[in-house]
Amino acid sequence: MSARHLPVRPNLDQLRHQAKDLLRAIRASEPDAIADVIAYHPETIDPASARLADAQLVLARSYQAPSWPRLAQACELIDAIWRDDVDAVKELVTKNPRLIHEEALIRRGNWGPPLTYAANLGHDRIIKMLHERGATDLPSAIERATLQGKIGTARMLHAMAGSPTPPSDALEGPAYTLSASGTALQLELGARVRDADGRPIAPVHVVLETDSRKPGAKHDILEMYVRHGLELPDTPTMALHRGRIDLLEQHLKRDPRLLRRTFAHEEIYPPEIGCHDEVLETQGTPLKGTTLLHMCVDYDELEIARWLFDRGMEADVRADVDAQGFGGHTALFATVVSQPAYWMNRGLSPQDAPFTRLLLDHGADPTVRASLRKQLHPGYGEDTVHEYREVTPLSWGERFHDERFVSRPAMRLIAERGGHS
Repeated sequence: MSARHLPVRPNLDQLRHQAKDLLRAIRASEPDAIADVIAYHPETIDPASARLADAQLVLARSYQAPSWPRLAQACELIDAIWRDDVDAVKELVTKNPRLIHEEALIRRGNWGPPLTYAANLGHDRIIKMLHERGATDLPSAIERATLQGKIGTARMLHAMAGSPTPPSDALEGPAYTLSASGTALQLELGARVRDADGRPIAPVHVVLETDSRKPGAKHDILEMYVRHGLELPDTPTMALHRGRIDLLEQHLKRDPRLLRRTFAHEEIYPPEIGCHDEVLETQGTPLKGTTLLHMCVDYDELEIARWLFDRGMEADVRADVDAQGFGGHTALFATVVSQPAYWMNRGLSPQDAPFTRLLLDHGADPTVRASLRKQLHPGYGEDTVHEYREVTPLSWGERFHDERFVSRPAMRLIAERGGHS
């Protein structure tokens, strides 16, 4: 039985093709297709005589829609919202008023009912029209507009809602997406970094753990928290998270061995501010027991990496090795498998390898070997621990189990500089 979820912007034509493919699979009695029929069709049917309508019904129910027409309706509504076609949205919700209160993607999820869905995109005319027709999901719409950095839309929604005091978790959405503008807005509207009893509630852990990689925005958000009364740990790792080279200078004066120091997981992700175990931290090459230079690579802190080299950092300082023999990798490994590579592979940053180039230019050895163990965050689709024994930076990328995190530009550059498997 296949578990299916509509993408954020489903394509009806693709679903039609999917239904036809499913019909062929049902008629061929393919096991997965028959399992879908058993799970989702309300009647017992003969696979050989199955009709397109049967396949469409099975497909629709696997997407949690009660029928094929309802699935098609969701696609049409979402497409109209994306196109900012207020007349098309109005026509759909006028004919089917219940759509205003149902999830746009049918299944319950972050994008919400149509008004909240439109708030994600900053489509104010559609929001106003839906609100006039009785949409009540203003709180979730404010949250999503803030998270997506749609500041004008968020202000409008806040006014529509009667200018309420933001809830205690109002900063979490923009923390996850590293929206500095969204954070600034919520603080302006009254969001707090401490509760009424003075306990810290600012989501610093979300800023550190998110899969987003926007160094400048991350720095800005953490500094906003501090300006509003939050105290952060006075550690070299937190100085790096904050982008504060001035603080790193102070730490280096106090600890001349700082550039060779390795840091435990708890030093990089302090549990006292709500951070979790290493599986729930979104990173590529493991950061447990690594140096500030390793951290710079996965957090895309190129300026700080250059500062480290200017202060005498060596490119090949190794990570700690644990009792099972895992670790010992240099920062060059982190340029091959990383969180920034994930976004590069999605087309959201240039196909380039500036960190790889920087490390190699400073003498990084492309032939060094280490053993690594990696389990990705479950949000990426699996929870399996993978082990890689005695890999080089190049074979680390070649063998890594999820290509989404592998930087091909880094691998090409390493190969050009003498790296091998």
